[in-house]
Amino acid sequence: MSEQTREQVGFRLWAVSDPDLCAIITADDERIAYGELFAEVNRICHGLRARGVNEGDTVAVVMSNSAAMAAAYLAAMQSGVYLVTINYHLTTPEIAYILADSDTKVVLCSERVEDTVLAAVRPGVEVFVDGRASRARPMSELTGGMPATDPEQTPNGSLMMYTSGTTGRPKGVKRPLSGVSADQGALTYVWLFNEFGMHREAFASWLVSAPMYHSANITPAIGALNWGGTLVLMDGWTPEGFLRRVQEHGVTGTSMVPTHFHRLLRLPGEVRDGFDVSSLRYVLHGAAPCPMEVKQRIMDWFGPVVYEYYGSTEVGTTVARPQEWLDHPGTVGRPASISTLKILDREGNEVAAGETGIVYMRQGEDKVEYHNDPGKTDGSRRGGLMTVWDVGHVDEDGFLYITGRAAELILVGGVNVYPAEIESALIGHEWVADAGVVGVPDPDYGEVPAAHIVLSDAAPAASAAVAAIREHLTGRLAKPKLPKEYFVHATLPRDPNGKLYKARLADAEEVSA
Repeated sequence: MSEQTREQVGFRLWAVSDPDLCAIITADDERIAYGELFAEVNRICHGLRARGVNEGDTVAVVMSNSAAMAAAYLAAMQSGVYLVTINYHLTTPEIAYILADSDTKVVLCSERVEDTVLAAVRPGVEVFVDGRASRARPMSELTGGMPATDPEQTPNGSLMMYTSGTTGRPKGVKRPLSGVSADQGALTYVWLFNEFGMHREAFASWLVSAPMYHSANITPAIGALNWGGTLVLMDGWTPEGFLRRVQEHGVTGTSMVPTHFHRLLRLPGEVRDGFDVSSLRYVLHGAAPCPMEVKQRIMDWFGPVVYEYYGSTEVGTTVARPQEWLDHPGTVGRPASISTLKILDREGNEVAAGETGIVYMRQGEDKVEYHNDPGKTDGSRRGGLMTVWDVGHVDEDGFLYITGRAAELILVGGVNVYPAEIESALIGHEWVADAGVVGVPDPDYGEVPAAHIVLSDAAPAASAAVAAIREHLTGRLAKPKLPKEYFVHATLPRDPNGKLYKARLADAEEVSA
């Protein structure tokens, strides 16, 4: 393989130049070569066209981490269609809303969610199942008899991600199609490589352990395939399973969330020491706030290979490389080269360094809109920038720190309190395995913080543990920030990507109070 070939970017190019190169190692350890995957991608493209899916139309996938999901993504990106990746944990009404709102023409799903998807689709929408189909059609009916060769036209497609919908219904984030070819579109991944200072060796063995329906996971995964890397898949995450996968396949890079860090650090020391993680070169993390102590402990274990990013489907990106974070603990980084960042007050005025305000960003000259909701689009924009209503500040060096979310603000007797700060302090206690903080009504102060926690195995009885945690926080937080109530649970309602559903905390079953 020539040096020039090693630096080429584009899945399609790698499939032609190195068809025998391993593209995917499935969760069952099946190996799929680039040429084999490319043939399936092309068959999906032809199959979709044969069923009337044209450029600008929408296809949805409700899939677990699989070769089929990667193939569907790659097919969309060379067919000029919008691909909606849907959380397979959603209920029938939730999936039905997204399928209808996005005007999906065809749905591809995993065997495990066939019944849920069939109950969610409107009449006339075809469903194809990866695996054994009982009532829908198998994927082989979509791809059977279709050419394994390129379509005549290969316009670049786009992801259409739906926001989480923790408050109100989710909204699709839709960008205009670029109009470029799939091969040109693949070059957009170069920004990912450059911003994190990645080399091709980072993707020699890229572990996809978190669900690919989330953009934070599917983006670097497809980036790996565009740089000739090998995807190592996990379907279902456990700390021991993750460590075993890293060791067995010499994993060089992966994308994680703080929940993964928590669970890894809860393993006994002798279990952690029994696995070799020295192959790791790039561990990307984001999607949720990470307490400083947790990140420091992971850095101590994995080494200075942990890269943090902040952003969302709607806005730009900040990046905190390992040494930058060590020099500025708690930061989520500075804006990427293609991103613009400003901190504005409620009136839209930019605030000074160190002052807290609402975080507004933009990626390049991006013109993002919420599908079918111009009011939400306009309400989230100021001066060409957009916000997802996170609150934070930048320091004199331009590093961003996230304080919390404006929508989660707790007004305690006129004092602004953000749950993220309290949650970080809670997680800092050795007996707290997970934490979420919300505001509850109070006759004197209007509202006060309430803490929902999960205790670690090392914790004593709940009453004794809560007393110690209260004392721990007293020396670390101002009085308005101290939780007035504590609720102890076996688990908190998080999705597999670590996002905490705070609206569901009150319904979570208590272990004790």
